Amino acid sequence: MSEVFTGSFTQQEPIPEEGIEAALAVLRHGRLHRYNTVEGETAEVALLEKEFADYVGAKYCLAVASGGYAIATALRAVGVAPGDVVLSNAFTLAPVPGAIASVGIKPAFVGVTEALTIDLDDLERKIDMADVLVISHMRGHVCDMDRLMRICDEAEVTVIEDCAHTMGADWGGTPSGRHGAIACYSAQTYKHMNSGEGGFIVTDDPDLAARAIMLSGSYMLYGRHLAAPEPEVFERIRYTTPNVSGRMDNLRAAILRPQLRILDDQVTRWNDLYVEVQNELRNTPGLTVIDRPEEEYFVGSSFQFLLLDWETDKIEEVLRRCGARGVDLKWFGAEEPVAFTSRYDSWRYARPERMPDTDRILKGILDLRLPLTFTVEDCQLIARIIRSEVSAVYQGA
Repeated sequence: MSEVFTGSFTQQEPIPEEGIEAALAVLRHGRLHRYNTVEGETAEVALLEKEFADYVGAKYCLAVASGGYAIATALRAVGVAPGDVVLSNAFTLAPVPGAIASVGIKPAFVGVTEALTIDLDDLERKIDMADVLVISHMRGHVCDMDRLMRICDEAEVTVIEDCAHTMGADWGGTPSGRHGAIACYSAQTYKHMNSGEGGFIVTDDPDLAARAIMLSGSYMLYGRHLAAPEPEVFERIRYTTPNVSGRMDNLRAAILRPQLRILDDQVTRWNDLYVEVQNELRNTPGLTVIDRPEEEYFVGSSFQFLLLDWETDKIEEVLRRCGARGVDLKWFGAEEPVAFTSRYDSWRYARPERMPDTDRILKGILDLRLPLTFTVEDCQLIARIIRSEVSAVYQGA
C-alpha cells in the first residue's frame, strides 16, 4: 500500500508557556494599549522593540500591527509620493505589491532567477525607473546582497528589505534586514514568530525611525519608546507627519518576547527539517532542487522545488497525486490565484508587463510549509511521497 501523510501543514507549535503567562498578566491588568502604562511600568511593546533591535543589531525598532503595514509605513517614511514608481520582485506575495499600491505608488516588477531570488541583471536594466526598491526575500531565499547594494548605491536607490521569511537569516554574516536603509518583518502565524498578526520595522536612520513611529500613531508619546531616536529628532518632523495608526498592542508583544528568546534554536530545528526534504528529493527525475549559496544562512520554514518546463497538465497531476497522499503542495504557476500563490500578473492594479523568462520559472515553482510540529520522520515521508509521484508522472507511469 502507498504511504500516506496524515499531518497538518498549517498546525503551528503552541505559544511557549512563558508567553501564555505573560499574556494572562496583560489580560488581568487590562492595559493592552502600548501607551497605557502605570507609573514605573515599561510597556511590553517597548521592551520587545528594544530586544528585537538588539537581536538584529539595529539602533531603532518599531513594532506594528502587521508586516504589510510595516512595508507601507517604511515607504511613507522614506518619502515616496503618490504616482512614484517602486521596484520589487515579480516573485513575492500579494501583501508586498499591495502595500506599495496602498500608498498610491505603482509597483514595477523585477524578474526571478532559478534560485528564486531577484534577477540582479534585470534589476540593473530597470534601476533607473525608480528611487526605491522593496526587495522581498521571498520564501526565505536571499540574493547576493553585496551586489544588490552596489547596484542600488550607485544609482542612489533606497533599499527597503521585506524580511517576512528571513527573520533569523543572514547574508555573509550580516543579519537579514541590515543591508538596506530600513527593513520590515512579520509576526503573522506562519512566520518565524507567531502573534497571529504583527510586524517590525528596523533602521539605523534616526529620521526614518522617527517618521515611522509618528506614522504608527504615537501621538506625542514617543518618549515611551526604548528603541527610538532622541526627542530632538521628533521635533523636526512631529507636526508634518500624519498619524496612520497601526501600533502593536501589549498582548501580542507579551506573546512574542519569549519566542524571540528561542528563535535561534527554532531556526536550527527548521533547517534540520529542510535538509531532510532536500536530501530525499535530490536527483529526482524531472525535479530541480534549489541549492543555497555558501554566503546565505537561511531559515528553512518552507521548501520550494522546480518542475521546470513541465506541461501544465503534468504539474496538475503531481499536485493531485501528492494531495491524495496527504501532501499539500502549493503551485505558483496556476492561471488563477489560489490561496497565497498569486503571481505578478494577478495584481492587475499594477498593470504589469509580461516577463516570459520569469513566467517560465513561476510556472514551475512548487511550495510546501515545514511547521515545527513536523518531525524528521514526517519530512522524510513527505519527501518520499513527492519523489515517488514526481518520478511517476515524469516517466509516464
